[in-house]
Amino acid sequence: MIKSTLIGLCLVLCATLKAQQDVYFTSTPALTPDGSQIVFSFDSDLWKVSSSGGTATRLTGMDGVEEYPRISPDGKWIAFSSTQYGNADIYIMPIDGGEIKQLTFNSAGDRMETWSWDSKTIYFRSGRYNRTAAYTVDIEGRTPKRLFDHYFNWPHNLALHPDGRVFFNESWESSNQVHRKRYKGAFNPDIKTFNMHTGEYAELTDYEGKDMWSTIDKDGNVYFASDESNGQYNLYAFVNNQKTRLTNFKTSIKDPQVNANGGFVVFEKDYQVYLYDVAKKRSQKVSISIFKNNTLAQAQEFSTDRNVSAFDVSQDEKKLAFVSRGELFVSDISGKFIKQLKTKPGERVVEVKWLKDNKTLLYSQTAGGYTNLFTIDAATGTGEKQLTNDQGFDRNIELNPALTHAAYYSGRNEVRLLDLETFKSETVANEELWGLYNPQPRFSPDGKYLTFTVRNDFEEDIYIYDIAEKSVHNYTKTGVPETSPFWGPEGKYLYFVSNRTQPSYPFGLRDGRMYRIPLVRQEGDFKSDELAKVFEEEKKEEEDKTEEKKAEGPATQIDFEADVLRAMEQIGPSFGSQSNPFVVQSGDKTQVVYSSNHDEAQRSLWVTTFEPFERQKTEKIDGSARAGEIIQVKKNLYVNTYKQTQPEQ
Repeated sequence: MIKSTLIGLCLVLCATLKAQQDVYFTSTPALTPDGSQIVFSFDSDLWKVSSSGGTATRLTGMDGVEEYPRISPDGKWIAFSSTQYGNADIYIMPIDGGEIKQLTFNSAGDRMETWSWDSKTIYFRSGRYNRTAAYTVDIEGRTPKRLFDHYFNWPHNLALHPDGRVFFNESWESSNQVHRKRYKGAFNPDIKTFNMHTGEYAELTDYEGKDMWSTIDKDGNVYFASDESNGQYNLYAFVNNQKTRLTNFKTSIKDPQVNANGGFVVFEKDYQVYLYDVAKKRSQKVSISIFKNNTLAQAQEFSTDRNVSAFDVSQDEKKLAFVSRGELFVSDISGKFIKQLKTKPGERVVEVKWLKDNKTLLYSQTAGGYTNLFTIDAATGTGEKQLTNDQGFDRNIELNPALTHAAYYSGRNEVRLLDLETFKSETVANEELWGLYNPQPRFSPDGKYLTFTVRNDFEEDIYIYDIAEKSVHNYTKTGVPETSPFWGPEGKYLYFVSNRTQPSYPFGLRDGRMYRIPLVRQEGDFKSDELAKVFEEEKKEEEDKTEEKKAEGPATQIDFEADVLRAMEQIGPSFGSQSNPFVVQSGDKTQVVYSSNHDEAQRSLWVTTFEPFERQKTEKIDGSARAGEIIQVKKNLYVNTYKQTQPEQ
């Protein structure tokens, strides 16, 4: 009877607690001195697991996020950062769990870095006094001390050598821009050292890219990460004082840490923990399982109201397609009758466009972790077809005026054209696009040109692709940012946002202003010519209408040799910050719609109107404080007033 009861209890326990295998988002790992155990951060807490893998044990259950655990060389303590009370502070606890003690109490963020070799002092970085600097605090939690006094700017990624040298970086590229791989320039991080006893300073690397994240064992073996070999962060070491690559991964590692006694290096890769065996010169993933309580989530209904992230209107202006919470929907133009289209389960739809037949939708959706292009029959919700299979995000879909081709970005370098009859893609430009907050590519009114922005020396230049000639032109080349290009509907101007006096690097575009460039040299209108038109005979209206139907849009001519700096014309307000221009035309009026905060109030949509022989006029569009994406179908503008727009760069 007792045996049966125990078996039943075990079955209940196993059903309640299920080990989650192949866990992702395990981060900031560290090793015990002998290398037998790994402590890492997962699900906002610290966990411990054998270096050979297995089921992890939870060490903390605090309210904040616990990360960057570092184990003392004597193997007795774990020091870590936690946001228990809002900002990050330094805490300490016994290696096997127990009482947790808070060591720092500053309102700035304190991030754990390393230990002294006697296990009595903790080294951390902090933003106190409005500047990132290095500090120490003893394990009793007495007043922290600044490590360097007037020597270095922004020291971080600290590691201590047994001979007394402090290893560190001091560039934001190794601090808050570590996600920006392949950077090469004046702010590249190098491995630097300073001896606190002798005052000796040295730079151990001189590679133009990124060398960072030093970690050192008790024998003085130094390991670090660099992207020199293939543009991805790999593990390196100094072997006989020579920089030597130890791994050759195609995806980057992060936060390497060697055990105090030496022999193993643990790091994060692909959101999981990996271990490098120094003697065997081999890396392998540490298989970790986590026991988690299974719970039954209550079924919930979500409203799409105020949660539309992308939308499009069919060319017949009878139907609407939109994305809400990663799901795809269609409706009538009023949004009264809505149907959800069943796309791949567990994947997220991002963008959507109607094709020429007013029945087929082209959209981007995650597949294998990356957004790819798909089509589906909007009427039946069937026939979903994947068009691309890229391991790089396909995004920023834009259709040409004739609806025969679509432009989009793929990964961080490719601009592509998609033939909407064959659904075959062609790469038309391979440039430095970057992967975040790209402005939309735009077709010229006649569909003969495509404009987009490229990062040159970190600043955006406006590029134009000649579709017939298959040639790419850097149109601006100014050394300061020009972004969000938009063709004038008349085919004579290119509108964009820029700051003419300040580069955007490293903090993003500040105080952007609206500008336009004439694509070819133009003469101004004369009142005498307008008067002469009054006396001209009426021309055949039918011939004019026939010719107008033949053209896709006003012909666009571009002088690629023109001095664009001299031709730039600022439009709109000269204060505040403007962004995201959209240009429309009605008769002789050209209206530039854009986002601005120049009235010192909430950011809203404004419109600047150009009309022959009239001063330009700028007016606020009432009720546009929450406006996002704008599209134009025929002569009508549609505005998403609920979209959560991207933050300004």
